[in-house]
Amino acid sequence: MPLPIRVQLLSLCRDVLAPLLAVDGGVLYVVVLDDTSLVLHLGGTCAGCPGAPITTSQVIEPAVRSVSPSVKLSVTSGGILPPGAVPATEFSL
Repeated sequence: MPLPIRVQLLSLCRDVLAPLLAVDGGVLYVVVLDDTSLVLHLGGTCAGCPGAPITTSQVIEPAVRSVSPSVKLSVTSGGILPPGAVPATEFSL
């Protein structure tokens, strides 16, 4: 039996996306994660970076779609964290 979508998405965020962003000083935050929606926030050096939209459209979106094509994805960035944001490396289901 395959893992639930939320578990697969969390693994993607923790094991793939967060380390990719961390290489350049970025921090990936998970705001909402369930089987139908994923809300992420880009912080650290990603906050205010002109490349953040490219990171979203060329890295994050394709990776998330490879796990779940139908999940509702929202990605924000900035220095102010949304309520409930937790670093992906610390997020638990």
